[in-house]
Amino acid sequence: MRDLQSWLSRLEQLHPTEIELGLKRVALVASALDVQTPARRVITVAGTNGKGSCVRTMEALLRAGDHSVGAYSSPHLLRFNERIRIDGQEVDDAQLIAAFEAVERARGETSLTYFEFTTLAALWLFKQAEVEFALLEVGLGGRLDAVNIVDPDIAIITTVAVDHEAWLGSDREVIGREKAGILRAGKTFVCADPLPPASVIDVSGKLGCDGYFIGRQFSLVGGEYRLEAEPELVLGLPELHLPPASVAAAITALALSGELPGAEEVCAVLENLQMPGRCQELEWKGRRLVLDVGHNPAAAEYLAEWLRRHPGAGRTLALFAVMADKDLGGLIAPLKSCVDQWYPALLPDNPRAASAEQTEAGLAAAGVTGDAISAPCMPVAAQLERAVGKLDRDDRLLVFGSFFTVAEVLQLTRDQQDGQPGP
Repeated sequence: MRDLQSWLSRLEQLHPTEIELGLKRVALVASALDVQTPARRVITVAGTNGKGSCVRTMEALLRAGDHSVGAYSSPHLLRFNERIRIDGQEVDDAQLIAAFEAVERARGETSLTYFEFTTLAALWLFKQAEVEFALLEVGLGGRLDAVNIVDPDIAIITTVAVDHEAWLGSDREVIGREKAGILRAGKTFVCADPLPPASVIDVSGKLGCDGYFIGRQFSLVGGEYRLEAEPELVLGLPELHLPPASVAAAITALALSGELPGAEEVCAVLENLQMPGRCQELEWKGRRLVLDVGHNPAAAEYLAEWLRRHPGAGRTLALFAVMADKDLGGLIAPLKSCVDQWYPALLPDNPRAASAEQTEAGLAAAGVTGDAISAPCMPVAAQLERAVGKLDRDDRLLVFGSFFTVAEVLQLTRDQQDGQPGP
């Protein structure tokens, strides 16, 4: 196959299921590829929310210190290439195809899921590039995720919340134990959850990890970052565009590895550091949009806090479309006090997406009824046009609920060549 899209389409058909947790098959192929150590130093990041922000922060800070860095994250918004970056640049199609060909040769008759195959491709690319640091974001859980075939020098858990219940369970203690599967005996562990499950603390203790917990060994309060270590580190930080706890965890990991840049460089990096789809502001058709991929109650709580810290001069309207397996009521409820009018949307081409009936039930469960719902459920594109048409100059439209929802809106704004960075 000569083009990337043909490869990606094939990878979707290679394995009978989209997800199959377990390390035996992927470890076998990793051994054949010799990618179990993809870089001189590895930092693995697990968590329910904030993983991508943590990886992005470490990547930017390491690049500021002139380190060679490979970063692997998922999912992507518009292009698969977004998932794998080397020295701050997305890998191109030719690099990806070469990596896929290498994995294909090594796997023989071993069946791999889409995520397992692409994880191995990322590790292969990092090894070929001889990067100093590999930053690996866990896809799902931790203990049985394909990323966990690599032994990290530092493990980070951002947050532990209920999500992906069908795979991880509906209890924070159970989920926490799964995420703590990335920890290694005697190695450094950084936790950005202010109320970590007892299971995470238990695993860290039994493994003899050198543990650093937010609110204990490190903190970020009122713009001041503090690390209780030898020597103690105190930094005054600018206003952040990414979740503060994830940023604090990233700073802590690099400080403990001895590779954190100087205070001025840290501030310069963080002042402008943003991520597509994370409280992303843009202007389209002369109106303000805020895009966020938040898709579980914990993410919605952070988004509501962000909206309160960044009030608009006018109304806030909300367009959302969600996957059917999510807690729709729990996702909507934290945002109820921040949103003036709701525009529920559908993703009809996505078999995982919630139906109109499920979406309406989620609104009702959150106590959103009557005149607060400005339009019946309709596809995202149509609802976007309708909602933007109702915006006054000082209003804003919040788009959230899923990576798929934000990706479609981003693509629509780009296709019409009218989207511009917001204030």
